Amino acid sequence: MNGYQSDAASAGFYMPAEWQPHERCWMAWPCRSGFDSPATRENYAQVARAIARFEPVTMVVRPQDRAAAQLALGAQVDCLELPIDDGWFRDNGPNFLINDAGDLAGACFDFNAWGGNYAPFDADAAAGPKVVSHLAAQLFRSPMIAEGGGITVDGEGTLITTETCFLNPNRNPGWSKGEVEAGLCRMLGVSKVIWLPGDPTESETNGHVDGIAAFVGPGRVLLEAAFDNAHPRYDLLMENRRALQGQSDARGRPLDVIFIEDAWQCENGERFCASYINSYLANGAVIMPCYDLPADQRAKAVYEQLFPQRQVVQLHIDNIAPGGGGIHCITQQQPVSANTGTGVSR
Repeated sequence: MNGYQSDAASAGFYMPAEWQPHERCWMAWPCRSGFDSPATRENYAQVARAIARFEPVTMVVRPQDRAAAQLALGAQVDCLELPIDDGWFRDNGPNFLINDAGDLAGACFDFNAWGGNYAPFDADAAAGPKVVSHLAAQLFRSPMIAEGGGITVDGEGTLITTETCFLNPNRNPGWSKGEVEAGLCRMLGVSKVIWLPGDPTESETNGHVDGIAAFVGPGRVLLEAAFDNAHPRYDLLMENRRALQGQSDARGRPLDVIFIEDAWQCENGERFCASYINSYLANGAVIMPCYDLPADQRAKAVYEQLFPQRQVVQLHIDNIAPGGGGIHCITQQQPVSANTGTGVSR
């Protein structure tokens, strides 16, 4: 394993579920040429300010962007200066772990900009470990290429991912499905991996699971679905649905699958994220997108039913979605831990 410490599971660490309490949310300021317009940055700031109503937010920024970012974000959002290449921190940032004693750790996979879609990406690949070091937390690293948007966990041993993503030759050539699965288990403290077919038509992330399915409770999975067989993604979504049928979690509970409408709007290979799955569970809130579609209110009602004790906040992400991602893609939760607050500064 090239000297990496990559067995978080044996050390007693695991990745908590996203609905469990957070210490803070981490984001990264958009800086990739072509995806750093004032409008895109204002969308990021709107997401950060909305989350900051419910939990602390730290924005990773390049030193040269610090002043402008802080002005847009306001005093309620912290900034941490680090070199970065892009603004999708779910994917290149650390996947935070805890153990039964409440200690915090970070799991960092290797990162190659979604199979080499963008260059450079070396600063993004190094940013996750730097954040873990900043927090004085234990670091686990793996040479496997993986992104945080490619997984969803229940915090009780179960992980869902997609075959089109981590098994893609542009990520881990020569790795078998079993080797990828074992790597996920070691790094994230899970014992069962459920594979969905994914989305072979989506070239930006190769079908990240956070545009398809998400754990929303113990034994409960929210799944995008098409309710009309004329929908352009009907067959693809049905394949993912069938892959979940009859599945149980790591504790043996049959999965309860809840459906949410797919709002796909892309044509001819266009990049545009229109996923309601791609939302962020903040402390006491669900921060979700809206796209000025009739489905917006129906999707909001699904979240209100799933999380009746949380405030559901809808945000327009018109200048984030064309980048191929959404609110979940630009955020990463840090769970509450015994060493909460260590090293976090403006």
